[in-house]
Amino acid sequence: MNREDMLAALMAQAQGNGTDLITLRAIVEEASEVGARRAVEKLGLGDDDAPGDLDELRDLLGAWRTAKASAWKAAVDWIVKVIGALLLIGIAVRLGVGEIVQ
Repeated sequence: MNREDMLAALMAQAQGNGTDLITLRAIVEEASEVGARRAVEKLGLGDDDAPGDLDELRDLLGAWRTAKASAWKAAVDWIVKVIGALLLIGIAVRLGVGEIVQ
């Protein structure tokens, strides 16, 4: 008996005999199992290759996070270097280093 048949049988039992707590819990459990399986199937993760696909997705996400962090670090380093160079140029102009060099 598959999950959907089990759910139908539990619903029929609940309708015929009235519902007690055990029957309600069984209905909720079976309904959530059926819903979870449908969701997994709709995502395309219901086959035997799904664990490998999820591992690849996790690796890809980790690589993306690493690349993003490296890009931010490089951008901040570049901005700090440009600000430092501009400060040095400003100090050199204030001190008249351009006139001394000529």
